[in-house]
Amino acid sequence: MLCGRPGRLLRVPTLYRNGRIHRPGGAPASAMFVDGATVTWIGQDDGPGRRAGGAVVELAGRLVTPAFVDAHVHATSTGLALTGLDLSSCATLHAALDAVQRVARSSGGRPILGGGWDETHWPENRPPTAAELDRAAYGGSVYLARVDVHSAVVSSVLAAAVPGLAGLSGYRSDGWVTRDAHDAARTAAHRALRPTQIRDAQRAALHRAASLGIGCVHEMAGPSISSAEDLAGLLALAGEEPLPEVVGYWGELFGIETARELGAAGAGGDLFCDGSLGSHTAALGQPYADRPETRGELRFDTADLAEHIARCSDAGLQAGFHAIGDAAVDQVLDAVDLVTARLGRSGGAGHRIEHVEMVQDPARLAASELVASLQPAFDATWGGPAGMYAERLGIDRAVTLNRFAELAAAGVPLAFGSDSPVTPVAPWAAVRAAAHPSHPDAAISVEAAFGAHTRGGWQASGRRDAGTLTPGSPATFAVWDAAESMQDLPDVSPGRDLPTCVQTVVRGVTIFQADPPHG
Repeated sequence: MLCGRPGRLLRVPTLYRNGRIHRPGGAPASAMFVDGATVTWIGQDDGPGRRAGGAVVELAGRLVTPAFVDAHVHATSTGLALTGLDLSSCATLHAALDAVQRVARSSGGRPILGGGWDETHWPENRPPTAAELDRAAYGGSVYLARVDVHSAVVSSVLAAAVPGLAGLSGYRSDGWVTRDAHDAARTAAHRALRPTQIRDAQRAALHRAASLGIGCVHEMAGPSISSAEDLAGLLALAGEEPLPEVVGYWGELFGIETARELGAAGAGGDLFCDGSLGSHTAALGQPYADRPETRGELRFDTADLAEHIARCSDAGLQAGFHAIGDAAVDQVLDAVDLVTARLGRSGGAGHRIEHVEMVQDPARLAASELVASLQPAFDATWGGPAGMYAERLGIDRAVTLNRFAELAAAGVPLAFGSDSPVTPVAPWAAVRAAAHPSHPDAAISVEAAFGAHTRGGWQASGRRDAGTLTPGSPATFAVWDAAESMQDLPDVSPGRDLPTCVQTVVRGVTIFQADPPHG
């Protein structure tokens, strides 16, 4: 429990009692004692060794679990979606343009940043054009990221403000930008944000995470995603205020020194080996079903990826790569093989691969010793025979994506996250998505999915001391209103209510407390 005024925080020894403490494999427990930043005792309310003194929290039968870890987020973009123009609920292209117009009328001429739109859900089945944005925004600067944030539509004013944009790969004169053109437009759009806007967005994102029982997020930064200043500010914010812990990653090829200067855990994360399926930029071994003229493309040479892994290993940093398509996944594994041959030991141990949706050989991925950072909500959002993945790839290939069970059975270490704002921060929904995926054969148990979203996230960042509730473990946990279940964890079957967070604690400090009930 945390007491005191801001700036003078004091951890008070606290007994949590009359609840349900999640401790797989351990004896049933209803009480837990926290002293400082550490869990010092777990047992029954009236059991031996019970601690006394300090504050007492009556759990009233609530469930206590380790706090979630979201192993892949973009905090500033998440906060901008929470506080700004979020088009994810727009059911038509016309509705999206109306939303842009409303913001333009109240923005006083300031640049407009928005995102979350998905043309595959619109009856028009196409993105906006620059001409349409120009009319909706009265000629202003507009950047609208597609839901996957690997492509966008930009207004004519923004396009003109980016030097050499028309000469970059991925540029189209109708305002649609992918690949290098998208990176340049996104960088220009975010550069127009004021420092206070960025900090407010980051704070909003971390507050939302805390309210959902998340005690740690892995921030995937990089020169084409945000900026070094953005990551430095986020890490500072998390250190100054009672918020989830932030583990930072800097996704730049050979960006070892920048990662070190920032205090990042790795020079990787969203180091883009390819793009996304929705934008037709994920690198495939065979052409897209709905656009047979393209297979996407790889963005780096395999030898450069291998050199990056070797340099990260020498520097004591994690490497990590964004790889969605099967060609990109295989390229990362080829790079790991090169490093293994060079070092005479596993080249992938301690490093990561992000998204990793199309895995042709789970055993090879397991042998690489890479941690697979996955987003189960991708399958829940775009999987299934009528989903976007089936449209892009055809049903036969689409069912090979996000095979959680096969990866787990092969021994691939799993860590779950959201890639927010691509899909919302919603950890229990992610557990449900992995336990009840679009293809039943891909399902893993609720316990395994929960583990991937808690201790799996800590382990993905190189931490082995967190993610469970045992005496001596960090006091990082969440308290839930959750229906009792025959199992230790709640029933997350489709149609059932998911748990609601009541309190989130990070190292003994309460970072979220739900309002007490009225009446």
